[in-house]
Amino acid sequence: MYRRLFLKSVGATGLTSFFSGNTAPGSPASPAPEGNTRKIWVSMVDRLAQPLLTALANDELKVKMPVEAITDDRKNFTHLEGFARLLSGISPWLNLTENLDKQESDLRKKYFDLALKGLSNATDPQAKDYMNFDRGGQALVDASFLAHGLIRCPKLWENSDGQTKNNVYKAFLSSRKIKPGRNNWLLFSGMIEAFFLKYGFEYDKVRLDYAIFQHEQWYKGDGMYGDGPDFHWDYYNSFVIQPYLTDILKLLITKDESYKQTYESIMARAIRYAEIQERLIASDGTYPIIGRSITYRAGAFQNLANIALQQKLPANISPAQVRCALTAVLKKTTESKANFDQNGWLTIGVNGHQPQLGEGYISTGSLYLCSTAFLPLGLPSTDEFWAAPDAEWTSKKVWQGGDLKADHAIK
Repeated sequence: MYRRLFLKSVGATGLTSFFSGNTAPGSPASPAPEGNTRKIWVSMVDRLAQPLLTALANDELKVKMPVEAITDDRKNFTHLEGFARLLSGISPWLNLTENLDKQESDLRKKYFDLALKGLSNATDPQAKDYMNFDRGGQALVDASFLAHGLIRCPKLWENSDGQTKNNVYKAFLSSRKIKPGRNNWLLFSGMIEAFFLKYGFEYDKVRLDYAIFQHEQWYKGDGMYGDGPDFHWDYYNSFVIQPYLTDILKLLITKDESYKQTYESIMARAIRYAEIQERLIASDGTYPIIGRSITYRAGAFQNLANIALQQKLPANISPAQVRCALTAVLKKTTESKANFDQNGWLTIGVNGHQPQLGEGYISTGSLYLCSTAFLPLGLPSTDEFWAAPDAEWTSKKVWQGGDLKADHAIK
């Protein structure tokens, strides 16, 4: 219903083929009508969320969700991956309380209700879709994404019934038996403890401190951390490290002001990294295909999206230019029909079905980390991010001859 109303409001030509998946592989999507960018983002969320959250709410996810993967073991993890990563990205939108336009409000309520039921099924040992939270290292990773989603959406937790809350608590508690690697995985344990802290459960302060201060030792300069002791040229600073650090510490300082200086330092680095990320987006919405997990698509820009959500963009970058840059990325990573299978599930790739880009730990569920690019939907439609006129981002400005101030590293 929402999609039909949306297309009627903005004009169906071009957009119909884009949202229905009928665009030929490699062909460009139609340009977004100015002023309707938020509607386009919401329609993209609709397309991502509809098959997954509907199936999970009906306790049919394990039946309906395909498991595209290189290794046979991914069926043990992919369902929690898909649900947790999708929720982590759309949770700020689900948490909105502003008076949205009716079309968006109806769709948001639909997915809030589906997510609420899905959370119940995912953590209920008697449900067919009960998920794995404690067997194999990957379970820790995606338990943390689910914890992050619930931290970002207090309304979802508050509206869960007592039994679901108890099941979620037990599920997260069971993940403690998994030992994290000495790299960004420390933050997965940390995020689960942050969930316990936020919602009044007993938490392990040592796990939190170790995750934070070990990353302080791995800081390499100019807004970038190593993934462990070594620097990796990939997007893990955005997939995990920076959003986890900033969000954990933002929560911690509400409980313990002794973390304030650490939070300020880490936030300054995340802001600098957001500035770098904005410059990585080329004038056509492409970006460097560097490093592992590249099939998380637009999730490569979670840090930029998260800094925009928190309204902490540097002064030289306007919210409107980030909106336009992220829209270009989102189009580039969804414009090919081959990005989705015939039933609407994501396929492995960046712009199309490109399975050789996927590592052994990649499966269908993994791909839903792309939803974290949608974090700014948690800002009201009246916010500058959405309300300001379209603006060119750095690459477009420079390559059209614009004169900008030189870029400099931070100390």
